[in-house]
Amino acid sequence: MRLILVDDSWLIREGLARLLSARGHAVVVAEEPGRVEKLVRATAPDVVISDIRMPPTFTDEGLELTRVLRRAHPRLPLLLLSQYAEPAYATALLELTGTRACGYVLKDHLLDAAQLETTLARLLAQEVVIDPTVVHEALGTRLDTLTGREREVLALMAQGLTDRGIAERLFVSLNTVGTHVQRVLAKLDLPDTHADNRRVLAVLTYLDHLAGR
Repeated sequence: MRLILVDDSWLIREGLARLLSARGHAVVVAEEPGRVEKLVRATAPDVVISDIRMPPTFTDEGLELTRVLRRAHPRLPLLLLSQYAEPAYATALLELTGTRACGYVLKDHLLDAAQLETTLARLLAQEVVIDPTVVHEALGTRLDTLTGREREVLALMAQGLTDRGIAERLFVSLNTVGTHVQRVLAKLDLPDTHADNRRVLAVLTYLDHLAGR
């Protein structure tokens, strides 16, 4: 797999690049986001991995890079990294990408080689990957109309799993998952729009709750 890795920290950049290279991936590194669009055109990567906070402001440079790349390369998978669980960033990422081929993962969790490969594979499949640490913190009083199983289903939706993926994770049938999803959408009182849009709204509601805690 061809990857571009963008991070201003030498330690993180080199450590993750070595891990990825050891797994057989071809990695091109960059210290700041300004060079990335040119690198994308030159190398045609399968995935771009970027820190969120980089020079010059150390605020949301990774999100701005996501905005630029998604506009120019709509199907290019984009993975944002962070040292901390910041739900507002996860919400912004989903809004920028339309919940497709994007991810938000804590850096520490990418040191697990198996999880790293799973994350990359899901991104290549145009799925969404939200770090479980971010997702699990979202369970709270604003969602207290949901049952425990419904909140579990919503948490998996927020991680980007399809109904089939949720069914496999919970060892239940697709019909059972479909019933839970419909109950979640109804209880959150979301606008009666296209089913995919309502699902996105459910995830955004979930992450907005986390952002407000």
